[in-house]
Amino acid sequence: MLSINEIRQFITDDIASEKKQLAKKGQEYYEAHHDIKNYRIFYYTADGELEEDKYRSNIKISHPFFTELVDQEVQYMLSGKEGFVKSDIPELQKQLDIYFNENEDFTAELTEVLTGAISKGFEHMYAYKNEEGRTAFQCADSMGVVEVEAKHAEDKKNHIIYWYVEQIDKDGKKIKRIQDWDDSQTFFYKQTDDGQIEKDDSVQITPRPHAIYKKDGDKATYFESYGFIPFFRLDNCKKQFSGLKPIKALIDDYDLMSCGLSNNIQDTNEALYVVKGFQGDNLDELMLNMKAKKHVGVDEDGGVDIKTIDIPYQARQTKLDLDEKNIYRFGMGFNSAQLGDGNITNIVIKSRYALLDLKCNKLEIRLKQFMRKLLKVVLKEINALNDTDYQMKDIYFDFEREVMTNASDNAQIELTDAQRKQVEITTLLNVAAHLDNETLMQNICDILDIDYEEIKDKLPNPEDNDPYGAQTALDAIQTEDEPVGGGVIE
Repeated sequence: MLSINEIRQFITDDIASEKKQLAKKGQEYYEAHHDIKNYRIFYYTADGELEEDKYRSNIKISHPFFTELVDQEVQYMLSGKEGFVKSDIPELQKQLDIYFNENEDFTAELTEVLTGAISKGFEHMYAYKNEEGRTAFQCADSMGVVEVEAKHAEDKKNHIIYWYVEQIDKDGKKIKRIQDWDDSQTFFYKQTDDGQIEKDDSVQITPRPHAIYKKDGDKATYFESYGFIPFFRLDNCKKQFSGLKPIKALIDDYDLMSCGLSNNIQDTNEALYVVKGFQGDNLDELMLNMKAKKHVGVDEDGGVDIKTIDIPYQARQTKLDLDEKNIYRFGMGFNSAQLGDGNITNIVIKSRYALLDLKCNKLEIRLKQFMRKLLKVVLKEINALNDTDYQMKDIYFDFEREVMTNASDNAQIELTDAQRKQVEITTLLNVAAHLDNETLMQNICDILDIDYEEIKDKLPNPEDNDPYGAQTALDAIQTEDEPVGGGVIE
C-alpha cells in the first residue's frame, strides 16, 4: 500500500503536470468555457501607465465549436443500431449482448469514456461486480486518476489513485474520496478541501478486495480479486493530445473577431445629435425634448443634424467565415451549415462526411484495442459461469456508422436494382429450355435473395424437367414475397 504522504505527493504532482493541464483545457473548451472569458481591455494613461479599461464594452461570448465536434465524433462512432460486439457463435452472442450490445448502462458509460478521451486526450474505465454478480464497467474521470508505476512506489507495485469530489458541504468545503488500487485490493481515504488525508471510516472493510459477495444461505463473506488493477485507459492518440489541439487557435480567433464586432456595435449604437442655434442653456432639457417630445427649439439659422457611424464589419465577417471553415476542416468534422448548390445527392452527403469518417477510422483502431481489454475480463467470466472455453478469436467488432441519405436517391437505387433483377430473371427464363429446373431455380433464388433450401419442397419435380414449371414456381414464390420490379415477369 502507499503511505498517506505518498498519496498526497502523487496527487499534487499529477494535478500540476503538463499532461493534466492540457486535459483540463480541453475539458473547459468542451464545457464552452473559452479563454475569451478571461479577456481584458487595457490602455495607456497620459502618464504612460497601463490600466484596465472598465468602461468600454467587453462582451465575452464562447462559440462552442469543440463541443459540437466532440459530440459529432462520439455519436457517429456509436451510431450503429445492431451493436458492435459480434460473434458467429449464437450462444456466445447472447452472453455478449448481456454485457455490451443490449446493456444500456454500458452504452452510457462508453459514451462518457469516448467523450472524455476526445475532449481531454484520454479517459479511464474501471471494472466492478454488480448486484447480479456480473462484471460491469463505469467511467472514471481521468482528471482524478493518477497512474503510479512500481518504480516510483515504496512497495514496488503498480497503483492507481482515484479521487473525486463527492459533495460540497454547507460551508462550501469539498469532501473528497480517495481510493488506492493495486492488483488485489483497494484502500479508502477521505479529505476535506486540501486538509489532512485520513482513512475513510464509512467503508466497513478496508482494505477491501476487488469483489465481495455472499452465497445463498451462507453467512460467510467471500471475496476475490481480478489479479490486476481493473482500470483501463482509452487514448485519443499516441501522445494523448485532446482533439482541441489543432483548432484551439482558430476557435480563439473566432471568439475574438465575433466579440470585437459585438463590442464595436455596443459602443457605437447611439446616434450623435449636432444641434445648431439651440434656444436655451440646459442640455438636459435639450435631450428630454428630443427623446420625449420629439422636438427642439432653434433660431432661424439653426437645425439638427443626426450623425451615425458606419461599422466596417465586412472584414470581420470574412475572417469569421474563414475561421469557421478551417475549424471544421482541421477539426475534421461535418459542417451542417455548409451551403451547396441544392443538388444534395448521396455522393455529396458522403463527401461531406469524408473528414469525419477519416477521424473515426483512426479512433476505431484505439477503441478496438480498448474493447479487447474489457473483453478479456468478460470472456474469462463467461467461461467460468458457463463451463465453456470461448477464445478471443471467436469475437470481432463491427462499428457500422450510419450516414444520413437522400430518400429520392434511395428510391431510385431500389428501382434500378429491381429492374436489374428483372432483366437477369428474364434472361434465365429465356434459356430455361437448356437448364434443368433445379439449376434454374437456384439461380433465380440467388437473384431474389431467397434461401433455396427453404422453398425447394414447393417447386415442381426436377425429373419432369418442364421449363414452363419454372415460371409457375416463380409465380408461387412471388405470391409470398414482393414482386420483382413491381409486377410479374412475362
